[in-house]
Amino acid sequence: MCNINNTPYKGLQHEGHDLEHKAWSRRSFLQALGIAGSGSMMLGSNMLTASAPSPLTAAIAAAETDNILILIRLSGGNDGLSTVIPIEQYDSYANARPNIYIPESKVLKLTDEFGVPSYMQAVEPMWGDGQFKAVHGVGYQNQSLSHFTGSDIYANTDLTTTGFSGLDTGWMGRHFENLYPDYLINPPASPAAIQIGQFGNLVFQGEETNYAFVTSNIDQLEEIAESGVVYGLDDALFGDCMYGDQLKFLRGVANTTYEYAGLIHEAYERGQNQVEYQDNGFARQLALLARLIKGNLGTKVYMISMGGFDTHGNQPLAHERLMTNLSVAIDNFYDDIAFTQQDDKVLSMTFSEFGRRIFENGSNGTDHGKAAPTLFFGSGLNGSAFVGEHPTLDNPDGRGNLEYTMDFRDLYATVLAEWLCVDIPLVEQHLLDHPYAPVNLGFNCSGVEFPDIVYSDGEPTLPTQPEPTDPNPDLLNAVVHKPFYPTDNAPHIYLEMPFTAHVDIQLYNILGQNVGTIYNEMMTEGSAEINIRERMPEHLSTGKYIYRIQIQDKKMSKSVMVA
Repeated sequence: MCNINNTPYKGLQHEGHDLEHKAWSRRSFLQALGIAGSGSMMLGSNMLTASAPSPLTAAIAAAETDNILILIRLSGGNDGLSTVIPIEQYDSYANARPNIYIPESKVLKLTDEFGVPSYMQAVEPMWGDGQFKAVHGVGYQNQSLSHFTGSDIYANTDLTTTGFSGLDTGWMGRHFENLYPDYLINPPASPAAIQIGQFGNLVFQGEETNYAFVTSNIDQLEEIAESGVVYGLDDALFGDCMYGDQLKFLRGVANTTYEYAGLIHEAYERGQNQVEYQDNGFARQLALLARLIKGNLGTKVYMISMGGFDTHGNQPLAHERLMTNLSVAIDNFYDDIAFTQQDDKVLSMTFSEFGRRIFENGSNGTDHGKAAPTLFFGSGLNGSAFVGEHPTLDNPDGRGNLEYTMDFRDLYATVLAEWLCVDIPLVEQHLLDHPYAPVNLGFNCSGVEFPDIVYSDGEPTLPTQPEPTDPNPDLLNAVVHKPFYPTDNAPHIYLEMPFTAHVDIQLYNILGQNVGTIYNEMMTEGSAEINIRERMPEHLSTGKYIYRIQIQDKKMSKSVMVA
């Protein structure tokens, strides 16, 4: 039988640690096989992914979306006090960690107040060039110390998430869902997002699908970039596994669903690395991204990852290795894309499911904690700085946690509105109605003034919401539609029209064949409930279908079940 070995790091001081990892892995099993990557399907000759842009996209598709965002996930819970060292609180820091603190002689002082470990010296030139910012104390109220729940909250921004229950869409998934309302029928010219590794993460998940082109690891994406196909089908890859034939067949089918593989290959061939990278997994990820960006693939959001940050034991050596690799690779990456003058268009930001506690444990490590810094890199920052208020080390909670001073959702909001130029009301919508409180990171697309965020007892007091940049959004964006199922189980479409217009609704089966017309006539302002079965001339078999609504130039689609 097939043996898939995915043993998580065994924590020493966290109750239920192993059980949580096993449960988390279960949700990711199919993706770990390398089959369920982007959530894409085939619809006729078209891949079921994304579509023509909404009116919002018109603005973004111009100059603004030259900007690219790279999300760097530090998986396991990065120790903030081994990343940014508060020099003004150094005695408290050293006393809390007598065996693992970083000596002053090995602290690279970037300002009088803060420094980084000397093993992160590769970012010193970036600091000097205005390409490095660190935001202090990032977290949220009542922060979860669970790997699973913490990761989901940072992905879905739903602070009500508990255990294995919570919102199943991510902040970027909701962004792309709005950007591509007809995603299920018409793919965009390039992948909306590319994600390497860390299956089970919800960042790009929407209601209908995952909006990222996902590969399980860097090896797989390198193979796609070099060959233009998704999965190798060499018999030697499957060995004596009793399910090898079935897996080989599924992978062969999956190849036909990934039309983007050829585009990735073409961009890879056009782009070239002009800097020599180190030979480790993280450096290889950034080297490949540099080639795709320099090859003008057109993807605007990437997510890469580095594991190993769950440092319950022997932290000093592990963290030094990890942050050395990160610092060197980041420096090489920005040097590389500077050859094509794209370094000012690419912003990178780190995130982790939580930080670590102030006090060391009995195994020369640290246990799950709360707040931690978020690191930003890129010339678009227009200056280096430490941003926000560093949490105090002298008044931790009863478990030795740093309390947050910066809500992580404010950083997400700033990146969406000020870097990707998303309209502020939409930003609030994507972040589940979290009020917009931008942070001055050196870029400003919206033109709003950056308010000061005042903190009281560790909880942010948010300023008055600024006026949106466009107070009269296109009425097309106000169209509401969703499938629903009354008591008779007949599938209906609820449609809410803010104006009178001609509405065309077509129905497709999962193979991409047009089954028929549901509605094709004028509809007045107001709401309507459309019974799909009553309006179809032929009997519909039980199964999953996709309806597509066209109103003027706007196209929208969702899946619907016919019982």
